[in-house]
Amino acid sequence: MATDADFGERLETRTVAYLDRIDDCVALLPRALDQFATEGGFDETVDEIAAVESECDDLVRELTALITDAGPDDIGLLNTRINFNESALLDFYNELDVVANHTERIVQEVAMMRPAADVDPFDDMREMADRIAEMTDVLADVVEGFVRGLARADATETLAEGIESIRALESECDDLRNDAIETAFADGSIDQPLVYRELAILLDELANTIEDLTDRIVVIASKEPGIVTDADGE
Repeated sequence: MATDADFGERLETRTVAYLDRIDDCVALLPRALDQFATEGGFDETVDEIAAVESECDDLVRELTALITDAGPDDIGLLNTRINFNESALLDFYNELDVVANHTERIVQEVAMMRPAADVDPFDDMREMADRIAEMTDVLADVVEGFVRGLARADATETLAEGIESIRALESECDDLRNDAIETAFADGSIDQPLVYRELAILLDELANTIEDLTDRIVVIASKEPGIVTDADGE
């Protein structure tokens, strides 16, 4: 029979593998926009994002099955944090999967809309992609610590710095979104400003999803004294 530690280790290991692929997927977003602007390799990167996103779907199904298929004997008394938060944790993993899904959607929309890349709104979008890739990198560390804190009864995890970093980056994305939309409509030389508005909003939705994941962590952690999510240690 699997021990409590075995279940916690499996959950941590599979979560880290999943986070690595989400990070890989989002890291391709800035590259895809660069390649679109230079007309070199964009279609191949879109295909690569689609392939990684498909892997993410498989990995999240394995993770949620690991949790839902485990009975009390599998999870064990030492993992009461997981028992108490099972429903919220399943919702969290499903929301995490949106990050890869939305990344794929963005590049598909760029491929379909074909915006001119030699204008300021596209530069703003490219900067948003950079911020989002950075947010995802930080998110991976935050989520890894969060799951470790749930999986180990004696663990103490401090996530405040990463959460604050994600919030600051999301705020920068808001500013870039606003700049992109304002410029698209103010510059009379830009054709189809609605295209830039739509793409900027899609990028912002991805940034919002990442920030929303940290909000979910804060809610779950509020009932777990071993997981600290604010700078005051509360």
